Amino acid sequence: VTEIELQSTMSQYTLNTICETSMGVKLDAMEGSLEYRKGLYKVGESLLHRVVRPWLYIDFIFWILGYAGKLARLLKPLHQFTTAIIAQRRQLFREGLLDDETSATAGLADNTYGISSASGKKRYAMLDTLLAAEAQGMIDDAGIREEVDTFTFEGHDTTAAALVFIFLTFSWEAEIQDRVYQELCQLREERSYGDDQHFQLSDFGSLKYFDRVIKECLRMWPPVAFISRTVSEDILLPDGRRIPCGCIANLHIFDMHRDPEYFPDPERFDPSRFLPENVAKRNPYAYVPFSAGQRNCIGQKYALLEIKAAVAHLVLRYRILPVTNLHEIRFIADLVLRASNPLKVQFQRRTT
Repeated sequence: VTEIELQSTMSQYTLNTICETSMGVKLDAMEGSLEYRKGLYKVGESLLHRVVRPWLYIDFIFWILGYAGKLARLLKPLHQFTTAIIAQRRQLFREGLLDDETSATAGLADNTYGISSASGKKRYAMLDTLLAAEAQGMIDDAGIREEVDTFTFEGHDTTAAALVFIFLTFSWEAEIQDRVYQELCQLREERSYGDDQHFQLSDFGSLKYFDRVIKECLRMWPPVAFISRTVSEDILLPDGRRIPCGCIANLHIFDMHRDPEYFPDPERFDPSRFLPENVAKRNPYAYVPFSAGQRNCIGQKYALLEIKAAVAHLVLRYRILPVTNLHEIRFIADLVLRASNPLKVQFQRRTT
């Protein structure tokens, strides 16, 4: 039995994943990954400090009080980290090591530079697409860094938060965990997969109960607990109040997902809420773990696949047992759902 502190472990795992799959860079070849993760937390604290103090919305006041300089210092090592990722991949791109014609002879058989899919076909990282666009004059270096910053942060910290609370929930809901395990085992038998084989991407569409469980976890524990939007036109509420154009609206997803009108007994874990007949009765905007509309999460499909792959791999091999109980969690204000105290579970290797 191994006891795991989830927040740091999941953060490191998801950062490894995003670097290798979206950037094509192995994290063990990069310096500063630990400082990057710590820096993200400090940047989040700085941004939230400004959010809850309206007088700091004025850029001059934010600057004259020294907050702008502090934020710039916090952002510097983060930008250095993503710049190093881009530089490493750009060098390979310019040397032609990512071209199809040279991949067979450039040492790519060991998957040093390319990314192999489950079918064995060589695929290229998102960063390669950006570098190709740069070569055609469609994007500049600053634009590439903005995209890499977005994917590196959004692709790892939010997904890590989701995994933390999914594993906690599995540890509390033993019957749910067992039923997911049985469904995973049944699919593995149907596909004739060995113990060391991984599921294909197409397999996850067959895991209906597993899908509902993940959705219910994201309902109860949305990794991004609130989002902000600028109101683009006057909105008249049913009670007669008006939200004027230009205001900033804060949408509290954590509370929306606990609205008893749409989710009766909202604190009860119930995957049946996501049966097709129940979803059809509900307002489509009652459940928005990835936001909705034009500003929805750009990487939600990627995040869901990453979550399902990680959870399936571990549930098949380990029984997840509780250490931290629900009443012990102390949430803190942050850009993602995070607790101030360590959140732990035990992983007990399955023998059958």
